[in-house]
Amino acid sequence: MDKLKTLLYLFLFTHLINCQDMKKTPQFHVEISSPTPKYRIEPIIDKIKTLENIPAGLPYGGTSGEWGNSGKRWTEQYGTPIGADIIYYSPYESIYYHLNADFPIETIKDYMERAYANDEALLEFHKEPLQKYKRLGRYEEFAHPIRPYNSFSELVFGFAPKGMVVVWLRFGAGVQIELGRYQATIIKDDKELEKKLFSSWSMTRQEVKERDFNANASPKEWEDYRTKYIYAPIFSSQNSGLRLFRMWMDYYNGEEELFFRPWINEPSYEKRALPKQLNFTWETGKNQQYTGHAYFDWKRINEIFKKAEGSSKLEFKIASDNSSFQILLNNQPLPVDSIRIFQTNEKYNDSYK
Repeated sequence: MDKLKTLLYLFLFTHLINCQDMKKTPQFHVEISSPTPKYRIEPIIDKIKTLENIPAGLPYGGTSGEWGNSGKRWTEQYGTPIGADIIYYSPYESIYYHLNADFPIETIKDYMERAYANDEALLEFHKEPLQKYKRLGRYEEFAHPIRPYNSFSELVFGFAPKGMVVVWLRFGAGVQIELGRYQATIIKDDKELEKKLFSSWSMTRQEVKERDFNANASPKEWEDYRTKYIYAPIFSSQNSGLRLFRMWMDYYNGEEELFFRPWINEPSYEKRALPKQLNFTWETGKNQQYTGHAYFDWKRINEIFKKAEGSSKLEFKIASDNSSFQILLNNQPLPVDSIRIFQTNEKYNDSYK
């Protein structure tokens, strides 16, 4: 009996130490996405490689949501992700794939030190000018209105046809950066995998193939979305009271970017994918705050961007009465699917009082 008690105490002590170590170890969430529901895939065996050799894996079940955003969150994983070893089934191709990817470790280490701005903080809590990101390490968590920055929070996978896999790093809400594009290989001897997966399914592999098979499935659309051009978003207005506060850009390649003061006033020219949608907030006086939204069609704007040479100016020309805005690329109109403007009442440090 005493021996049993000793073993029990030893187990509890070891478990407590492990729990404390986990609390000290940085954590992250994992998402698995696909371009559309018809391209859903099913992971069978998965492992996320970590720098600390701590076991980590994918969420339970298949992909969901849209490209770069599953819309779901799973149990926290621990450590620093440096790769992935995943076997998955693609029902619409009736193919099993193996992804064995190693992420660039120095790049990962660099991003793990970064915390990106998610919003402003009140001046009494954060007096220095906001920066796009600061090197604050893994434990910075955005909390309005006290803490404006957020460290690496989600590892996001995107599974497209023909074994195309894209991986992104997310930093809170509104900032997502592509880490890389990887290629899974076809598993030819897949009978054991078929048994493993379909033993718990109510349908056979042939029945799923008859229902879901898509002979025309291609990754080209999502490969094309990764095309980048050098440009910067620039704002102008004949209203001398114009003050810019925030801009969010959601790109077709799954990336997201936030702009705040002061860099929204002088944004850098960088390689960026084409915007899918965006919104920005400005004021021209007290009780004159507005948020504009714009939505784009990739094919239409890509034709314009690819004709531009060198660095391009993506200009948002706001009407002096705030009733509308134009979008121009190098002074030429850029086609949009839709533009909307709403009067808003958000609080910013430099808002008109």
